[in-house]
Amino acid sequence: MSFRTSEEIAQRFAEIHPPFDPQSALVEANRCLYCFDAPCTAACPTHIDVPRFIKKISTANLRGSALTILDANILGASCSRVCPVDVLCEGACVMHRYNKQPIEIGRLQRYAMDHFYSNGAKAPWTSSEHRRAKVACIGAGPAALACAAELRKQGYGVTIFESRPLAGGLNTYGVAEYKLRPSDSLREVELVRSMGVEFRFGLTVGGAISLEDLERQYAAIFLAVGLGPTEPLHLPGENLNGVVDALRFIADYKTAQTISVGRKVAVIGGGNTAIDAANAARRLGAEEVSLIYRRGEREMPAFLFEYEHSKLEGVQFRFQTQPVAIRTTDNSRIVSALECVRMELGAPDASGRRKPEPVAGSNFLIECDMVIPAIGQSKFLELLQKARGIEIRDGCVIVDAATGRTANPRYYAGGDCVNGGREVVDAVADGKRAGIAIAIWLEANHG
Repeated sequence: MSFRTSEEIAQRFAEIHPPFDPQSALVEANRCLYCFDAPCTAACPTHIDVPRFIKKISTANLRGSALTILDANILGASCSRVCPVDVLCEGACVMHRYNKQPIEIGRLQRYAMDHFYSNGAKAPWTSSEHRRAKVACIGAGPAALACAAELRKQGYGVTIFESRPLAGGLNTYGVAEYKLRPSDSLREVELVRSMGVEFRFGLTVGGAISLEDLERQYAAIFLAVGLGPTEPLHLPGENLNGVVDALRFIADYKTAQTISVGRKVAVIGGGNTAIDAANAARRLGAEEVSLIYRRGEREMPAFLFEYEHSKLEGVQFRFQTQPVAIRTTDNSRIVSALECVRMELGAPDASGRRKPEPVAGSNFLIECDMVIPAIGQSKFLELLQKARGIEIRDGCVIVDAATGRTANPRYYAGGDCVNGGREVVDAVADGKRAGIAIAIWLEANHG
């Protein structure tokens, strides 16, 4: 079954947390204690002044509220939708001390940001300075957008290079539709563009453009290349028709709607991306969706609230189960079943989680006509290894934590290629730190 129109997608991907109406937002804003030493602000990786933006909502100054958010986080709208607030700002809310519900900071942030984008979305930070030095950002995801915005505030020219046709990175292509729609991501891209940032699409650095070319044209380079493609399964049958990796599956239904979802779908993995893919398959019409994870419920890397929500979506979880082959029938090229083996958990491995071991003779089949691997992404190293002096360790670029600077003084980096794959807000924080640090370096070395 395939759904080609935006209306059909919108109907099937109703948002988990609907927006506040004005009265509800006002009531919730007035619950806030406006703490002077706000733990919610400290818990936010971008350190949004939460009491300040909520106070402005309570006085009906919604544009002022949005500008407070944007001053700290240029992607405040998307972060209001996708941040794991229960373990960040809302998790730190002082209301917990009084056994009361935390302030719904995420929904209030969204309320202010939705008003901003519905009323012109004009940024006030256009710099009157036009400095000579220019910066290139490789990749157009959250880290690069945040870095570019900081540099434009200081008057530096910025060009973002992106291999795909749309900017926004995983916000546009990889976050589940019921959390963040492409249109919501792209309006933030347009805000950054309105600040004077240039975008160049369809160009692969290391292909059509070399790092040497960039070094000749730009004083500094910010690497925001994310992670590489989904790791291969290394299983018999992984090239059969009906095997689609999770990021491709999510990106397709968000931007193209060309991949038909199966009737019975097996998702392999235990992280948030696996959960997103499983929920999407259900909403796109799959009758049965099984999520296959080789460890137990307690060892799942997905956030608990994501897991609980997925159960409400009707996803079936098969724990301590390891795929061993993807099967077909009658020598066709179409998936018919996933062969699995049951696992038992032994002693903890290097990650601290109990190591799964196969149970001899426990093989069984899960009937399915679509398999979606979501077992993590391979690290994208080839491009970075060409840049002299940049250190790679455990698949990630090594940077100074305070500035994002690599061992090569002209190169900075942030986002998933540095942290191995964390939250959108972490990428924004990386880009913001790097943008500030690059501006300081450029001022000292290029005037």
